[in-house]
Amino acid sequence: MWFLLKTIYLPVSMKNKTFTSALIIILLAVSSCIKLETLPEEPRIEFTSFTVFDTTDILGNTLQAGKLRFYFEDGDGDIGLRPPSGPEDELADTINLFLTLYRIENGESSLAPGDDPYKPTGFRIPYMERLGRNTILQGHINVTLYYFFHTSEDSISYEFSIRDRAGNISNTESTPVIPVDVKGVYE
Repeated sequence: MWFLLKTIYLPVSMKNKTFTSALIIILLAVSSCIKLETLPEEPRIEFTSFTVFDTTDILGNTLQAGKLRFYFEDGDGDIGLRPPSGPEDELADTINLFLTLYRIENGESSLAPGDDPYKPTGFRIPYMERLGRNTILQGHINVTLYYFFHTSEDSISYEFSIRDRAGNISNTESTPVIPVDVKGVYE
């Protein structure tokens, strides 16, 4: 009797397995037909905000800092650099976020001289990778800049761009005029 019951239920469970398998195949086929979003291989950036705030250095000294926040997207997802793994990598280019400092005096913008204490040397965006069929990378990057010496007359602005691992350079974005001595968010 038990053997007979098992034989009767077996074809029903096989029908369920066949139906489930067919449903999975149909869903996979439909999802593979969905067109992937595509973006250009060159990265694109968009300024979001710049925030000036008080902070403390490792010695306990109070100083001003600024946080640059921007949106990025890259169609082939090759943003960021791996850390150097040896002496031969130390010679490789290690900067992929470029900032140009401008001083604002009497309403006029001028390129800051090379010895300007606010002038950044460049930054390294860490390695990012997206796996799968869709390799587009999108997100926000925050960069903190420290101002050890500032006066109430200091007003600046930045232009910035990024470069991906293939050497493609993004568009250039800029910040509004930023009075370093005035805390707040500049958008």
